[in-house]
Amino acid sequence: MSKTVRYMINISSAVLLAACLVASYLFGVSCRAPIKCTGLSVVIADSSTNSFVSAADVKKYLDREYGDYVGQPLDSIDLAEVERIVDGRSAVHKSQAYTTRDGKLNVTVTQRTPVVRFQKEDGGFYADAEGFLFPLQSSYSSRVQIIDGQIPLKANSGYKGEITDAKEKEWLGKVLDVVNYMENSKVWKDKIVQITVSDGGELTLVPRVGKERFLFGQPDDIAGKFRKMEMYYTHILPEKGSEAYTSVSVEYDGQIVCR
Repeated sequence: MSKTVRYMINISSAVLLAACLVASYLFGVSCRAPIKCTGLSVVIADSSTNSFVSAADVKKYLDREYGDYVGQPLDSIDLAEVERIVDGRSAVHKSQAYTTRDGKLNVTVTQRTPVVRFQKEDGGFYADAEGFLFPLQSSYSSRVQIIDGQIPLKANSGYKGEITDAKEKEWLGKVLDVVNYMENSKVWKDKIVQITVSDGGELTLVPRVGKERFLFGQPDDIAGKFRKMEMYYTHILPEKGSEAYTSVSVEYDGQIVCR
């Protein structure tokens, strides 16, 4: 092999080695460069159950309260602050924020699930199964049991949180037990369309069909009172007819008082 050929081979090898070293360096620099946020991805985990919060709502909350995040390094985004902002919405039960290597800020949201709607003269509010109260939402109305009348709770339409007064909390818990009993009963599910509260926290139950109003009294002895209401439908109503009574009291022990 001539000196010229060897020289050309050595030059080519040196150039190739230099190119490899430059490429390796540039690849290392690109790998070390921070990944920037390319956008927001929101999942509403229970969207088939409730529609209080949408992906557009979450984006609006963050744009207004967090500020710029698109274009920022992912590791600079304060995920705890993102969750704090989203969790601050009254209908949000819990959010989880995280980032992925595709550059996305991801937020998964679980909404609160109301079981009852309290309607007072100055407005209404929801309560979930744990007794957490939160305001009605203008974007969506949940189809749950409605309770109106002289509701013995100081909470107003803008209230968010748990009841702190011991007596109020006890009454609320018992009312939720009544609603839960109906919801889990094959007989009573969807049969009562309204519950009205009278002075002292006593309940009157309004059925979907018929003109009877059931005087339930205080929300206690729940199973026993519903058994008496069922006896009215199976024994008294067939004998007396649907026009006989407008008031059926089941609040007294061992009695069904029809008027």
